[in-house]
Amino acid sequence: MVQKKDSIETQVVVVGAGLTGLTTAYWLCRNDISVHVIETDHRIGGQIQTNHKNEFIFETGPTTGSVSTPEVAELMNDLAITSGGACVLETAPDSSKRRLIWKGARFHDLPSSPIGGLMTPLFCWKDKIRILGEPWRKKGNDPDESVGALARRRLGNSFVDYAVAPFISGVYAGDPDTLVTRYALPKLYQLEQNYGGFIRGAIAKMKEPKTDRDRLATKKVFSARGGLSHIPKAEADYIGMDHISLGVNRVEVCPIDKGWQTTFLNAEGIEQTIQSRYVVTTCGAYQLPALLPFVDEPRMKAISRLKYAPVMEVNVGMRDTYGGDYIAFGGLVPTVERKRILGVLFPSACFTRRAPKGGVLFSFFMGGMRNPEMLDYDDEAIELLVIDCLHQMLMFPKEAKPDFIHISRHQKAIPQYEADSGARFEAVASIERQFQGLVLGGNLRGGIGMAHRITQATQIANEIVIKLKNK
Repeated sequence: MVQKKDSIETQVVVVGAGLTGLTTAYWLCRNDISVHVIETDHRIGGQIQTNHKNEFIFETGPTTGSVSTPEVAELMNDLAITSGGACVLETAPDSSKRRLIWKGARFHDLPSSPIGGLMTPLFCWKDKIRILGEPWRKKGNDPDESVGALARRRLGNSFVDYAVAPFISGVYAGDPDTLVTRYALPKLYQLEQNYGGFIRGAIAKMKEPKTDRDRLATKKVFSARGGLSHIPKAEADYIGMDHISLGVNRVEVCPIDKGWQTTFLNAEGIEQTIQSRYVVTTCGAYQLPALLPFVDEPRMKAISRLKYAPVMEVNVGMRDTYGGDYIAFGGLVPTVERKRILGVLFPSACFTRRAPKGGVLFSFFMGGMRNPEMLDYDDEAIELLVIDCLHQMLMFPKEAKPDFIHISRHQKAIPQYEADSGARFEAVASIERQFQGLVLGGNLRGGIGMAHRITQATQIANEIVIKLKNK
């Protein structure tokens, strides 16, 4: 017989203690709205997890974010205050803006200027000349055109192979020919639709007036000083662990008169019930059928069929650089080069104290939508592969040995915004219209990056605050 606790009441229940869920709850608390967060894992942070080993600090989930919206800067500034300085924004130096692309037998700098674009061996001369006509090409008329198709039409095959496809691998671990531009890269899609092309759009956007708040979006690469885990920790500390239930299972949400009832078994196996005015879900799309059993099958299927790219992240610590130049954001490996890694980041070039003095930290990425079988390789095979990459790609001498290798596998790492995304977004909107007080958040909509998650959470919290305070 399941033991039951008395029902408790709160204004908002948030399902999921990842970045989206905790940021939503944080801003609600900052506006004096009562909230309770429930999480099936036994820790906070979702995929964000900072680790320490042998004087190295490394991430086993997201490694960086981008200050691409004002909401990111505002959250980090606020957390610095409420955490008493325990959570502080750290942005990467300009020297780490350098991006590398593998071609042939070595990494090449991705050009960042017109002259660099002409001189680089990454792109063929035909496409270098062809790009001069990009501003005058006709707009596309297929709303579901893939990122790959759009880029080939406007830029040429070599730009897709050695710039666009690696970028998509680095962001989505996905295939540019299956990701739909207006869903996966909406800003890129709007450059063509609103301004006629990428170059015209970029110039026009630079000329647009910006408010002081707009200028907070510096586009700089960011982390928290000491690692990303300081962000969810600072949020949870402010919310209060008394208002966060970890290690729960059998979570189910049901509509009741004037609100919602959320039931679950807590970490001790005791059934608990929470009544609230609002419920915000921030978990994976695949978890929603069991969580929301009252939703009809067609709409739930449109949401839960979302594909996720599997990703393996391998952190490698080297106490000696052996004279190598690893001052860059990292290097990406195009699919056409037929390597077994998606790319490698250089976190110690971006943030302080990620490696001991004289050392370097690398984060290798493998798998993705093109090579999902990589996650089935055993640890020994992965370690041999990484060591080979250190010697053959990063030019370490044969005698160089890693100080440590840490492997983490994520079977459902990154949502793929493919052609069925429109049906998913409409299903979400339809469900929210029908069931007032239910908000379906998380990376199943609104973007996959840390800035997207923070921005969505801030918007959700603001909307709930306005509705509750105007009631």
